[in-house]
Amino acid sequence: MKAIFVILAVAIVCVAAEEKYTTKYDNIDIDEILKSTRLFDNYFKCLIDTGKCSPEGRELKRSLPDALKTECSKCSEKQKINTDKVVRFIIDKKPEEWKQLQAKYDPEDLYIKRYKERANKAGINV
Repeated sequence: MKAIFVILAVAIVCVAAEEKYTTKYDNIDIDEILKSTRLFDNYFKCLIDTGKCSPEGRELKRSLPDALKTECSKCSEKQKINTDKVVRFIIDKKPEEWKQLQAKYDPEDLYIKRYKERANKAGINV
């Protein structure tokens, strides 16, 4: 009986301590990055392995594959809002970059198929 209690307690602690992505960079001005060709290009090149990465770019690059797999379950609310803003911007304003990101992070169209209906409901045409 005691062993079951210990296992249950450990399981509860593990669920309660579910890992989240760092919020260290949540206050970055996303609008400023999207307005600046230089800043946008730096992040983009980091993500597709053709340029250097800033610390926040490295964190984004590290977290992106997991966020796609887990439907951003470890994202803060601010990260979800910023993700929506960035995706809309890239699809609408940078379609060639969108294709390159898709080729790198979703070459088998697994995630685009999974998120298409949700994106359409949010007014994002993927």
